[in-house]
Amino acid sequence: MVQAVLKATSPLDSQRHARMEVLKEKVEEEEAAEREEAAERAERGEKTKRPMEVRRGETTMTQEMLRDLERKLSEIEVSVPEKLLTFTKDTIDTSKLPLSYQSNTLKEEHLLQVADNFSRQYSHLCPDRVPLFLHPLNECEVPKFVSTTIRPTLMPYPELYNWDTCAQFISDFLSMVPLPDPLKPPLYLYSSTTVLKYQKGNCFDFSTLLCSMLIGAGYDAYCVNGYGSQDLCYMDLTREVCPLTMKPKETVKEEEKAPPKKYAIKPPRDLTSRFEQEQEMKRQEAIKAEEENRRKQEEARLLEQENAKTDPLHGLRVHSWVLVLSGKREVPESFFIDPFTARSYSTQDDHFLGIESLWNHKNYWVNMQDCWNCCKELVFDLGDPVRWEYLLLGTDKPFLSLTEEEDEGMNDDDDVENLGKEDEDKSFDMPPSWVEQIEISPEAFETRCPNGKKVIQYKRAKLEKWAPYLNNNGLVCRLTTYEDLECTKTLEVKEWYQNREDMLELKHINKITGLNVDYFKPGHPQALRMHSYKSMQPEMDRVMEFYETARVDGLIKREETPKTMTEYYHGRPDFLSYRHVNFGPRMKKLALNSAESNPRPMVKITERFFRNPAKPADEDVAERVFLIAEERIQLRYHCRSDHITANKREFLRRMEVDSKGNKIIMTPDMCISFEVEPMEHTKKLLYQYEAMMKLKNEEKLSRHQAWESELEVLEILKLREEEEEAHTLTISIYDTKRNEKSKEYREAMERVLHEEHLRQVEAQLDYLAPFLAQLPPGEKLTRWQAVRLKEECLNDFKQRLIDKANLIQARFEKETQELQKKQQWYQENQVTLTPEDEDLYLSYCSQAMFRIRILEQRLSRHKELAPLKYLALEEKLYKDPRLVELLKVFV
Repeated sequence: MVQAVLKATSPLDSQRHARMEVLKEKVEEEEAAEREEAAERAERGEKTKRPMEVRRGETTMTQEMLRDLERKLSEIEVSVPEKLLTFTKDTIDTSKLPLSYQSNTLKEEHLLQVADNFSRQYSHLCPDRVPLFLHPLNECEVPKFVSTTIRPTLMPYPELYNWDTCAQFISDFLSMVPLPDPLKPPLYLYSSTTVLKYQKGNCFDFSTLLCSMLIGAGYDAYCVNGYGSQDLCYMDLTREVCPLTMKPKETVKEEEKAPPKKYAIKPPRDLTSRFEQEQEMKRQEAIKAEEENRRKQEEARLLEQENAKTDPLHGLRVHSWVLVLSGKREVPESFFIDPFTARSYSTQDDHFLGIESLWNHKNYWVNMQDCWNCCKELVFDLGDPVRWEYLLLGTDKPFLSLTEEEDEGMNDDDDVENLGKEDEDKSFDMPPSWVEQIEISPEAFETRCPNGKKVIQYKRAKLEKWAPYLNNNGLVCRLTTYEDLECTKTLEVKEWYQNREDMLELKHINKITGLNVDYFKPGHPQALRMHSYKSMQPEMDRVMEFYETARVDGLIKREETPKTMTEYYHGRPDFLSYRHVNFGPRMKKLALNSAESNPRPMVKITERFFRNPAKPADEDVAERVFLIAEERIQLRYHCRSDHITANKREFLRRMEVDSKGNKIIMTPDMCISFEVEPMEHTKKLLYQYEAMMKLKNEEKLSRHQAWESELEVLEILKLREEEEEAHTLTISIYDTKRNEKSKEYREAMERVLHEEHLRQVEAQLDYLAPFLAQLPPGEKLTRWQAVRLKEECLNDFKQRLIDKANLIQARFEKETQELQKKQQWYQENQVTLTPEDEDLYLSYCSQAMFRIRILEQRLSRHKELAPLKYLALEEKLYKDPRLVELLKVFV
């Protein structure tokens, strides 16, 4: 029995009522105009129409306007995109479906009768509402209640345990099929197993499968029958921004300001003109305002261009989606999931224009609330019988709490008992689902998209997805962004990879600047983390970042230009943090030399160091500069905490001997120093001489390390070119279908087991069976018969050994004769033979000698083992239980 008689209006009814209100306003305006005209005629003395005639005219005019409105609505053509797939019952093979698909049980028949009774009462009490979507036909054309089509299932894949990854899998795995009539729910609702088998379905098929998996994962999920926007119904994302293009909001951390020092030095006085600064700020603000205004105008123009085509069926298009209520699985707030796109929406979103009904695997609810403002004011308290009319009494949703007066009226124990009995009599449990267990094979789960590929068009972007191992280079996803809405001018391309042996994870290509950025996972042979470049040619602009924990030298980053190379380090024992090398023009040589044999000359090397706490700050070098062309070395030391400046030194690096071979002596002018607190030992020439000699060795070491860095860059570039050409994919040892080594090993093990089984079967063969078959059946053996059987068996085995030896000997002699004939032919025609004939002759001789050697070894081994096999057979015969008692006398 329907509990509420409140007549709610759906979005379709809202549209009708809105049009009727417009008609009423027009009629009222015309009536007022006619009254004024009649009054004017009366004043002029003209004859006016009688009231009955006026009413008849008004009624006729209203009916004509209604007919005109219906005619205009009927003329609206609903176009379905041609590219969308079709999915009908004729394409489904129903011959192998189980019995539950082809018929109904008694409980299901009872449920269908209850649903029909509920539908008749609902249509009587709410004649303006559309018919309910209760029991569509399945693939076998058997009516099934929608709640029994949901089969709660927990999938064995951890990735499908959360709602977002589960919805994304269904969105990728299935292909969208539009509803046959966008204004009505479908006549058929297929089982989830059939939808998974054919990998396509409409919005109701998507929602049923997603709801089954979410309920199995513990969510409070429901299938919704309602109305959606055109973009939502046709999975049109050309007006939506691709989620992969959205940059996450960066949280800016406020830097903690150091407390001001008591005796801090005051900054120099600012002598710039404030008037000029204000004018410059105004000019910059005007430029920004003009750019912002231009940007807003462009966005408004584009938005107007996108919204130029209005939907004539707005608010009337039927759509199905999934509602997830808060409570279970720590869901803080209820939300919608569009199964086509796997995107979550708030219940206030404008894409969802109204709800007719919703259901899960336990009950069915009808929305009795007004949807004049879409779904923004709907209350999803399914225990409220005024807002949600339920079909079955056995619902797990709590009812509204009663008021004090109503609660006092329910204190009578007899009434409570009678009410409990009445509810118990009227309750009806939902029968179990008729759908088989939902299963997704590992191969299908890995393939994801239909045929392994799926393309989604977004606003100024195109997203392409592939199954792993489908592409030889490991490409699984590609995002192409465009400058215009027509997607003709490419801005950038992002490509995601998996299972690459070179650990390449992401490739970012900027089509405007030509900059390529490659990102790698840990495990690259050169510990690469990022490689930014415009060309793979050496000595060009590029940036390389490394995983510092995977390198011994602690290199983090390397930046290279045609004239410079900068390296950043961390965690080195010598506390080196920075090295910058300046190169000069390469010397021209006559011979063509590569970059390795003709390196660029180094002009300047700058190195910086972290603070070494084991040394005093005055002796700990912070920066040293090797001016190679000028033969000078500059040093700057760390500054002590109680000083405001640091020590500096400069050495004039000269040759150890002059042009005449005389040794140059260290002089005071070869070292220029600035010391905050001069010390006595630093002024001595010996100290300066030792420091300069040490710096010379360090300069050689720095130049050698810079040269090794150049060679490493060349090696990395060569390795990257080889990796891009080969693009080898890694295969897990547990992937028995793709791993060839594992497959060969498994086949070898199976072959060994099969051979072992054959040997066991051969060992279990009855070697006396052919001879016992010659005797009459059932006759008991005598001693003489036993002796004769033994002798016949041994003679037969002996003859077999002799025949085998003769066969090997004959093959040996045949191979030897053929080889001799071939050698004789070669001796006769040696002079006239071509090189190809000689190669064929030598190949034949090699193979013949190999066969002869094998036959000789087999013959020799057979001669050695034949007596042993004969004795072993004789021993087996003496121990045979059928002959052992009869042969004891002759032993």
